[in-house]
This record gives sequence, structure tokens and C-alpha cells, in this order.
Amino acid sequence: MFIQGKGEKLMSENKTAENTKNQQSDNILEVSHLKKYFPIKGGMFGKQVGAVKAVDDVSFTLKRGTTMGLVGESGCGKSTTGRTILRLIEKTDGQVLFNGKDVYGLSNKEMRDMRTKMQIIFQDPYSSLSPRLPVGEIIGEAVREHNLVPKSEYADYVTKIMDDCGLQSYHKDRYPHEFSGGQRQRTCIARALALNPEFVVCDEPVSALDVSVQAQIINLLKELQEKRNLTYLFISHDLAVVRYISDRVCVMFLGQICELCSTVEAYEKPLHPYTRMLIDSAPEPDPDFHREDRMLLQGELPSPVNPPAGCRFCTRCPFATDVCRTVHPELKEYTPGHFCACHHPLAE
Repeated sequence: MFIQGKGEKLMSENKTAENTKNQQSDNILEVSHLKKYFPIKGGMFGKQVGAVKAVDDVSFTLKRGTTMGLVGESGCGKSTTGRTILRLIEKTDGQVLFNGKDVYGLSNKEMRDMRTKMQIIFQDPYSSLSPRLPVGEIIGEAVREHNLVPKSEYADYVTKIMDDCGLQSYHKDRYPHEFSGGQRQRTCIARALALNPEFVVCDEPVSALDVSVQAQIINLLKELQEKRNLTYLFISHDLAVVRYISDRVCVMFLGQICELCSTVEAYEKPLHPYTRMLIDSAPEPDPDFHREDRMLLQGELPSPVNPPAGCRFCTRCPFATDVCRTVHPELKEYTPGHFCACHHPLAE
């Protein structure tokens, strides 16, 4: 009996360890207490006199093969969060785990290898493409640098990537200025996917495009995600686009997360007043449609150099009380998977 009990205990421990390992493998990205401060220098000797707290204690996980929408007003730290995760800019503090590896603990060689698995699509397709290189070279340059395919297969590989992204093979010899905005963005997507990444930061990839072209690019991103099992961090201020493409939504305000939940919960049952106001601020297609319970944003965005002592949204929140002005709210889980940092959540 003793031996059997010990065996059962060992099996239980192994099963628990296996479940933990599987859960960890489901998360392609784990961000913990990430901070990025930009120093402000002044005076005769250029000493640091302050700091812009662009990203201040941000934590979340991202499951493999899913899309997380990162939303908020301009200047709230969305793009800085994405670039700090990719180590395009160095962090101030915190941890970023990609496939269980600490991104900031890697050597230069290890980080170079990691670059093939983590890519970014920039907001402005024109400024992010070299005007001196033809499109085929722009897409294939990194492929050649990382020796991803043999030289004999290089041309066919680039052609295949271009075809997947809706570009024709004869486009190889053309330059970015010869393309429309949508075609340039397809080139940017092809450049990112040429390295066969697992994770892509989409930094407002459709904000500079016409509405009809936006739909084409968004549908292309969804098709490529299904085909290649890609994981997206989709940064945008267009709530309609985020609702269409995202599985989960992370709402940022002044460098911090105020709500993190599924897309359905964010749009139908938001807990944070800021989330509700962002959604209500989106223009309605029908000019005659009026909602009496509509909550609109008021006031100016506080300074990230000297944010409010308590809740950072308290200066613009109609529900703010004394506790909001003095005590910083913690990001708490109210229902499974639904996190909110608010002293007075809307559902309560």
C-alpha cells in the first residue's frame, strides 16, 4: 500500500509538472513588470532632471497563434511597448520571455538568431522601405544574411513569399516609389514573413492606408496567421479594426495597463471607465443615432513626466473619489481572464 501511494504521488507530481510545462509552452510571450523611461536632461552639464515614463510596469502573456490588440490614445506607450519587447530599444526594468527565453539575457549572437522569430511591421510603409533597393532585394536581404535557404533556392523562395502576400514576381525589380500604399505595406509584410517568424508586432499597419485597402491588408494578415500559425501583437487606435482581428484586448493609459480581457468582454462588458469611453468615442456611421448613456473623454492627457499620484486616469474620470487620487489601483482579475485596474469598476 505504501509503495502504491508513493507511486500515485509521483505520477501526480509528474502530471502537474507536465501541465505546467504545457501551459508555459502555450504562451509564446510573457512580459513581466516591463518599464521604459526616457531620460530628460537639462542644465549646463546635461544632467538628468527627470524621465518620461513611456512604459511603466506592464505585464501580460500572449498565447501562441492568437492576436492581442494593444489600444489607447496617442502617446500612451503602445509602440514603445512593442519595440521594447523586440529589444529594438533597451528596457529600463522588467523581463521579457519569448518561448521561455529571457530576451534581455541573450548574447549578441543569440539575439541575432532570435531576430528571425520576432519581427515588426511598421506604421508608415514608405519611410520604412529603402528607396535605393528594389522590392525583391528588400524582401530577400535578411533571408540572405541569415542563410535561411540555399543560394540555388533563394530566388524561388522570395517569389513564393511575394505571392503569399499578394505581390507579383515581376514586382521584384521595381522600387518602393512605384507602388501604391497598399502594395508598399504588402512589401513590408513580406519582408517580415520572409524570415519565417513566430511572433509579429503590427505597429498600426493600416493607419496610413485608405479604408478599402485597410480591409485587404487586415484580411491578408488573418489569412497568413491561419496559414503560418503566427502570433500578433496588434497595435492600433482604430477600435473597429482591433475588434475584427483580435482575440484579446489590452487597454493602455499613460504607460500602464488599465484593462486586459477578451475582445467580446472589452466591447460588450468593459470594467474600466477609460475602456468604455474609448469605445463610446468612436464615431457612429449613422449621424442621426444618439445614445443617451454615451460616455465621452474629457480633459487633457496628464504628463508622463509627472503622472497623478493615484490612478493615472483620475483627472479625467467622472467616477473618481479621494481614494482614486491617492492610491494606485492594482490590476486585479474580476472574472476568469478579465483584468482591470480600477477602484470603481463599472460592473460593480
